Amino acid sequence: MPEARVIPLHADENGSRTRWKLGAGSGARRNRSSGPPAEPITHPSAVREPEPEPAPNPAAWEVGLEQLLAFARRRLSGDYTVDEFGYDRDLADSVLLPAVRPLYRKWFRVETIGMHNVPDTGGALIVANHSGTLPLDALMTTVALHDDHPRHRQLRLLGADLMFKLPIVGELARKNGATLACMPDAERLMDSGELVGVYPEGFKGIGKPFRDRYKLQRFGRGGFVSAALRTGVPIIPCSIVGAEEIYPKIGDIAPLARLIGAPYFPVTPLFPLLGPLGAIPLPSKWYIEFGEPIRTDRHDPADADDPMLVFNLTDQVRETIQHTLYRLLSQRRNVFLG
Repeated sequence: MPEARVIPLHADENGSRTRWKLGAGSGARRNRSSGPPAEPITHPSAVREPEPEPAPNPAAWEVGLEQLLAFARRRLSGDYTVDEFGYDRDLADSVLLPAVRPLYRKWFRVETIGMHNVPDTGGALIVANHSGTLPLDALMTTVALHDDHPRHRQLRLLGADLMFKLPIVGELARKNGATLACMPDAERLMDSGELVGVYPEGFKGIGKPFRDRYKLQRFGRGGFVSAALRTGVPIIPCSIVGAEEIYPKIGDIAPLARLIGAPYFPVTPLFPLLGPLGAIPLPSKWYIEFGEPIRTDRHDPADADDPMLVFNLTDQVRETIQHTLYRLLSQRRNVFLG
């Protein structure tokens, strides 16, 4: 192989500096300044196609409209079921729960505690305190168990006679899974593996004056405990903080209540003074805590007729809820901020 020849290119005026370049010959390299750089050669397999841009997420109103249209198609085609108690799961999940979910998420900003105490499957009895002038606490507990429980459990509420006598309200309550608060219905639901909710204070709790807030009323004769003993399901105490402040009841117009057949006609700082605007609940901060289950399967079903056992278990549930309420209240810094 011939050697490359070094040839002087030029010298400066004083001859003190000389620039050199390689002469032509095998193995000689082209001077970088002698021409444009060569374009890099890329193998065809190395050429990458531009990645497609991810499809934008549909807007919330588009998702809602799609779900509403799907619901309408199911209703028109009859592709839905209603159980023996009148519970229409498709209507509840598609219409009723979404209607109250903004109250749960945005208005009351409900936080749940102890959700792991609610079983994933099988029957159980949720026993909770009752308050708030209107039974919004029952609706918020229903949303909590449906949305925040890992298995999205449906709470089958036991309601008073008056609720089912109200036009529209009674029918919607049944569609949402509620039924009459009687022993046979409660036992059938729990025997079939349903999660049943009861509020033993009844109207005494929900209609108590604001000065008695978070003081539990009498729990009745313990019928809910008897039902749990007969079916062997656990009793789960549920404590709700925040509902007492949504409609602070400072008075009661008893003659008007008797006229309309209601247990009370509430007077709050805003109602009836502001008319329909006074019916807007105050945006208190809510906490719902599910306590440790109280087992009943260790007892014989015949023990449901033992008045002392029923009384002791009823008192245990009531005391658990009351102490939990006091603890939650001591940890709460502000009624509206939590």
